[in-house]
Amino acid sequence: MARVKRRRAEAPSGERRAAGAARGMTDALRTAAGRVVPLLGTARERATEVAAPVARRVGPAWATFTPAARALLVIGAIAWLAAAWGGWREMAVVAAGILTLLVLAALFMIGHTHLEVRLTTEPPRVTVGNPVTGEVEVRNKAKSPLLPVRLDLPVGQGGVAFDLPALRPGSTHAELFVVPTERRGVIEVGPVTTGRGDPVGLFRREVTWSDVHEIFVHPVITPLEPLGAGLIRDLEGNVSENVSQSDLAFHALREYLPGDDLRHIHWRSSARHGQLLVRQFLDTRRSHINVIVDSDPASYRDPEDYELAISAAASLLVRAIMDGFDATFLSGQHAMTRGTGRSALDACSRAELSGDRIMDVAGRGARLAPDTSLVCLVTGPHAPFTTLQRAAAHFPIEVGKIAMIIDPQATASLKAVADLPLLTLGALSELPGLLKWGL
Repeated sequence: MARVKRRRAEAPSGERRAAGAARGMTDALRTAAGRVVPLLGTARERATEVAAPVARRVGPAWATFTPAARALLVIGAIAWLAAAWGGWREMAVVAAGILTLLVLAALFMIGHTHLEVRLTTEPPRVTVGNPVTGEVEVRNKAKSPLLPVRLDLPVGQGGVAFDLPALRPGSTHAELFVVPTERRGVIEVGPVTTGRGDPVGLFRREVTWSDVHEIFVHPVITPLEPLGAGLIRDLEGNVSENVSQSDLAFHALREYLPGDDLRHIHWRSSARHGQLLVRQFLDTRRSHINVIVDSDPASYRDPEDYELAISAAASLLVRAIMDGFDATFLSGQHAMTRGTGRSALDACSRAELSGDRIMDVAGRGARLAPDTSLVCLVTGPHAPFTTLQRAAAHFPIEVGKIAMIIDPQATASLKAVADLPLLTLGALSELPGLLKWGL
C-alpha cells in the first residue's frame, strides 16, 4: 500500500517533467524556425536575382510557345524519362519524334520583320451614323523582300484582317477600312499586329506596329434656344447677395478693421469723414449648369432609353457652353467639368450604364461643382420621386433644380411636384418646347 501511494505521489511530478520537456521542444522549434525562415527568404531573393537575367532572355522565346507546343514538350520529357529509367524503346522513339517536330517548327521563327506601319482614322469625332474611314499603310524597311504576311487590326469589339502581299525593299502597300458608328461610344482602333508562326501551330510570335486610336461617336443632339431665362448673366458673372472683400461689383463703404487689405481703402472718403473707410463688394458668379444622368439600368424601361437621356443631356450641355455657362456632366463613374463643347460630348460618349445610384452621383456632382446655379437630373420612369428629391437635396436651396423623366411611352408634359419641376420627355424633338416652359 505504501508503494502504491508513493507511485501516486510521484505521478504528478512526472507529468510536470513531460510538460516541461514539451515546452522546451516547442521553444526550440520556434527558435529554429526563427533562424531558418530568414535564411530561406534570403536564399529565395538570391535565387530570384540569379534567375532574373536568365528569365529576361528565355522569357521572350518561351512566350512564342503555343499551348500545343508546351503540351508536347511535357509529353516529350515524360517519354524521355520513361525511356531512360524504364528502358522503353518505344518511349525513346516518341521523345525523338516530338523533339524533331519542335525543332522543325522552330525553324519557321527564324528572322525578323522590319516594317513601318502608319495607321490613320478620319475624322476622330463623329455623330452617330456618320462614317469613319481609316487607312493602314505598310512599308518594307528590310533589305530583303517581304513574304506575304497577315495584318490584324482590332476595331472595337471586332476587327479586320488584311493579307499583305509580298513587298520589295522600300515598297509600300495601303489598305482602307470603314469603322461602324451605329452606336454612341468610344471605339478603339488598333494596334496593328502581325503574327509569325509555323504551319503546325506550335509557335507564334506577334509584333505590335502602331498605337491605339480612339474614335468618339457623339450622341445625336437637337438645337435649343438660349438658356438665359431666369438666369442673370453678364461678362463678369452673376451678382449674388454674398459680401466679398475683393470683386468687381462695388457695394458700399465700411470702417477699416485690422487685417483689411490697404489697397481697398478709399482715401478720399476717409479724408472727408476723418476715419479709414474700405470698399466692400458683392460676389459675382458665372452661371453653372450641372447635368446628372442616372446610370442605373433599373431606372429605365429599356437600355435604349439611356441613349435618349444622354442625347438630351448633350443637347443641354452644348447649348449652355454656347451661352457662356460653365458646365458639368456626370453619369456613373464618368464626369466632366468646365470643359469645352468637344470635351462635353466626349464625356457623353464615354458614359455607360453602370448601376451607380443617382443619389451618390449627385453628391459627387455637388462636390465637383460647388458653384452650381442650375442642376438637371435626368433619369427614367422607374426612379422613385423620393430618390430624385434626395439627389436634389445635395445642392443648396438657392440652386435651381429640374428633373427630366425619359419615357418614350409617355406624352411630353411638365409639372411641378414639391417645388421640383418634372419634365417628361418621350422624344428628343420634344426637348426644345419643354425647356421653353421649364427653365
